[in-house]
Amino acid sequence: MPTPSMEDYLERIYKLIDEKGYARVSDIAEGLEVHPSSVTKMIQKLDKDEYLIYEKYRGLVLTNKGKKVGKRLVDRHQLLEQFLELIGVQQENIYKDVEGIEHHLSWDSITRIETLVEYFRRDQERVQTLYNIHDELVSDS
Repeated sequence: MPTPSMEDYLERIYKLIDEKGYARVSDIAEGLEVHPSSVTKMIQKLDKDEYLIYEKYRGLVLTNKGKKVGKRLVDRHQLLEQFLELIGVQQENIYKDVEGIEHHLSWDSITRIETLVEYFRRDQERVQTLYNIHDELVSDS
């Protein structure tokens, strides 16, 4: 199982490859706000753990294992963003909040959140009821 740091790299690499068709060290470093040397070290570790294949000066390719984990991590991130949006978290806080919590939730919790999001999405009246309850609780305090 990848560490939280490895997850960040795999998620970023997966997104870059999905969006651009490739992932360069400089793009990964920029996206994660780390030094390129840190990216190179992590890429070597991800290569050793068979999440990707890395050839110096030639680039990297995700293995099937890396693609599977990367997609799962991207999906987790998107789900948590949807969840926070659904419950009314201010847009400017969502990304930072997701980054803060995504590594601290079990996959069981993620699955439960996914079920909850789907429950509310199936009926917009449920979402409005959620907002009404929030407004009542806020006005009572």
